[in-house]
Amino acid sequence: MFRIPDDHEAESRARVQVHLVPAAQAITWHAEGTAFVVDVREPFEFDQARIPGAHLMPLSGFDPRVLPDPGHRRLLLHCAVGIRCGHAANALVQFGYSDPVFRLEGGISAWGAAGGPIERTPKG
Repeated sequence: MFRIPDDHEAESRARVQVHLVPAAQAITWHAEGTAFVVDVREPFEFDQARIPGAHLMPLSGFDPRVLPDPGHRRLLLHCAVGIRCGHAANALVQFGYSDPVFRLEGGISAWGAAGGPIERTPKG
């Protein structure tokens, strides 16, 4: 059973385990198949534009207990501009997630600006 760490302990663990990743690096990991991408935006945002293969887990209902197993891949969280994925990363750390967590710096906005692939739901 996990023990919930106090605030100071959680902050220390977050600094050690959570890493910001520039969009260019994240795009490389995605292309290599070494990133497990989790999108913490809301469903309407995901429908508008998403990273191919990303798993939707909105921050509004984020539950670390139901995070799919990334297997051998790096866990890469993202949102629109990089704020909400920080909250999700902290939730994982507080829950006791022990593997490194990577956050896409600048979110899907930076991803798109760096030339990363984006899927869109056709209107109609």
